[in-house]
Amino acid sequence: MADNDSEGFHVDLTNCDREPIHQLGAIQPFGFLIALSSDWLVKRASANIADTFGVVADDMLGTPLTDHFSAHAVHQLRNRLTVLRGADAVERIFGVAVFADQPNRLFDFALHMIGDTIVLEGEPCEAEAASDPASAIRAMMARLDNTTDLTGFFREGARQVRALTGFDRVMVYRFDMDGSGTVVAEAARAGIGSFLDLRYPASDIPQQARKLYLRTPFRIIVDVHAEPVPILPQRDETGEPIDLSLSVLRSVSPIHIEYLQNMGVDASMSISIIVEGKLWGLFACHHYAGAKRPGFERRSIAELFGQMFALKLESRERKALSAYETSARATSDRLLAAVAGDAGLLDNPEWLGNMLQETVPCDGIAIWIDGKLATSGMTPPNDAVPGIVRRLNAMAAGRIYATDHLSDVLPQAADYADVAAGLLAIPISRTPRDYVLLFRQEKIRTVNWAGDPHKPAQLGPHGPRLTPRKSFELWAQEVRGRSEPFNEAEQRVAEMLRASLIEIVLRLSDDAQEEKRRASERQELLIAELNHRVRNILSLIRGLVRQSRDPGVDTASYMELLEGRIEALARAHDQITQDNWSPAPLARIIDTEAAAYLGTRAGRIDLDGPMVMLRPQAFTTLALVLHELMTNSAKYGALSDSGTIRVTWNLDDEGDLRIQWRERGGPAVQPPTRQGFGSTIIQRSIPYDLGGLAEVRYPVTGLEADFCIPAKQVALDGAAPSPQEQTRTNAFETPAVPEMRPVLSGPALLVEDSLIIAMDAEDILTRLGASRVVTAATIDQARAELSSEAFEVAVLDVNLGSETSIVIADALREIGVPYIFATGYGEQLQLPDDHAETPVIQKPYTGGNIAWTLGELLGR
Repeated sequence: MADNDSEGFHVDLTNCDREPIHQLGAIQPFGFLIALSSDWLVKRASANIADTFGVVADDMLGTPLTDHFSAHAVHQLRNRLTVLRGADAVERIFGVAVFADQPNRLFDFALHMIGDTIVLEGEPCEAEAASDPASAIRAMMARLDNTTDLTGFFREGARQVRALTGFDRVMVYRFDMDGSGTVVAEAARAGIGSFLDLRYPASDIPQQARKLYLRTPFRIIVDVHAEPVPILPQRDETGEPIDLSLSVLRSVSPIHIEYLQNMGVDASMSISIIVEGKLWGLFACHHYAGAKRPGFERRSIAELFGQMFALKLESRERKALSAYETSARATSDRLLAAVAGDAGLLDNPEWLGNMLQETVPCDGIAIWIDGKLATSGMTPPNDAVPGIVRRLNAMAAGRIYATDHLSDVLPQAADYADVAAGLLAIPISRTPRDYVLLFRQEKIRTVNWAGDPHKPAQLGPHGPRLTPRKSFELWAQEVRGRSEPFNEAEQRVAEMLRASLIEIVLRLSDDAQEEKRRASERQELLIAELNHRVRNILSLIRGLVRQSRDPGVDTASYMELLEGRIEALARAHDQITQDNWSPAPLARIIDTEAAAYLGTRAGRIDLDGPMVMLRPQAFTTLALVLHELMTNSAKYGALSDSGTIRVTWNLDDEGDLRIQWRERGGPAVQPPTRQGFGSTIIQRSIPYDLGGLAEVRYPVTGLEADFCIPAKQVALDGAAPSPQEQTRTNAFETPAVPEMRPVLSGPALLVEDSLIIAMDAEDILTRLGASRVVTAATIDQARAELSSEAFEVAVLDVNLGSETSIVIADALREIGVPYIFATGYGEQLQLPDDHAETPVIQKPYTGGNIAWTLGELLGR
């Protein structure tokens, strides 16, 4: 330390903040990097490029990319480059055949620009099981929506990310105002301990890393033990290293590698949670069993989930804030009305304290007006208040001031911290400054840190900078002299109350009339801001289903469009799954879409037709079509003005369902100049998916659309299935049950190769009474579980990718454990003769069909 001090270098916690982690000049070895000029000549390449292309980096420099990539691959990359929008945009493209003579050798790419340089990063395409990203995201969002509070919301978010990526531990990590962070939720495999509720100091995440979390909301470290691969040349003609701020493959700071190794982590991943443009927190993922690289497409789904999780979190927080601020505004109005009738109430601190405590909880209140003091509740000694006022005059400049540790700015406040450790000061005049002071008493509490947060300032193995701490064991700290903090919402409400109180005080002053006008303007601005926030909340609630622009415009708009359509499908899915995947009424989906889009104004849509039931495929297809019609009408048609929509339907002589959509009273209609994706859904979904008909017309009086749903997709209310349908479905469908009932009491084995589906089934089995649910995705895992534990019952997904669960059924039969099969293949399922009598349930799993089938199996 002395030598460094003598050289003018001081070691402190800011040294890590100055490390240029975006200019390390190397990448992680699980992929390769090529930097290109604007005319697609190679400017730089990673040193491992020969592993893929058989050409060393030096020989590749200065050559056109077409010398190494197939013409089709380059064409795909050029096309993707054209859709980049924004300074920090990164585009992805999956499954590209780079080599014309090797069509099955596929790569995934990330593409972005730094200045005039095109940065191309590639990695081998991961051979993952076929998936439906839209269905996966829809299911994940539905599970989030089903949580009742933020604790459950955070926990479900961690579970979903772990299910999607397979990391050993996934944490939801929330930043506090001081920069430290707390693990508020966790999903982890058994046996690795828990970090839940542990706090990490702000110095664990340097400032430049936090900035990169905002620019690049996704980061993966595949193997902390891997050697970084240098990028050649290290510096360009101006002597500058390449800027890897937006790089997917960016190598890792040795300081951070040391930190992860100290934690015993072999691989990590993080997804930023950005709320209102600020870094709210992270999904932090750790893996302890060697390297971990989920496929690029799966990682992209995880990143999209993180963004949608943040939007839903923002919506929840704004909804709560709106209710809170609405209540505060009502208090403010009552305050104004009461004092307008009796100005003497302002001299009554108990009355004023009771009024303010409805919105800003406190333990005591002091009112300082014209040098006079009135107090109520737990407050500092009277002779200490003038000192507080003088300190506020010197620093607060007429603004709201809040602290949970008053002795930080006024050392003598430590003498009365037990009754007034925290302060919220509301100035209610300009000159002289008068105040309403809200006090909170000391709250002695224990903070559980992940290791001692006070890292010693000592040199490490990486030069003159701090060594990351090595201990992450629980370190409990007793905090004294602090109160419960005044949060941002309370401070905003205090600002609104300040406007009201200023108006009250100014009524008593000589120049009351002029100041009253100014205060009224300030109050109007506050009310306008409140109205703006309420509108934003309503917009977010409605945001999942509202019409968005062409998805090619920018990523944010594309996400909004995708989310709205996913939610339309989700609503339809909810309607048909609540009846065990039975036909659902046509009127129900129209009502649901109208209510979701128009709320209490859904009466502007007039429905007329007989009771008709649609089979699930037709129901979900029509849900998308109606969603597009509804959003188009709200943006361009009758619902954008004061018009109405009439939807009628009838069955023709052939039993086909005829639906008529008529808009009236809206703006004059003109045919669209181009056909977007929404129009394609309206005009082609029913003919393509159902074999029906669709016709859309654009008379000036309002859009008209006619649809024909074939009879095979229609079921009349109360009509029984045909004999053919009865024969076909009896083998795979269980009777509907009115409610779930406990039928289990012991542990259950679930063999299912889809983690997200397994999580749903696990929840159902738990609600049916299983004391424990053990899941296995492969035959080997299931055999291992059978060898270590006795089960009451087993649920086996027949098809496990390249395997079947028949061998597990054989093992279960030998040891006498009852079992059932599950399938998504319906009538195509062919069981061996010795298992032909085994009960079979049809996916998707529902509480009804599992409860009934297991009850029958176990005789309960």
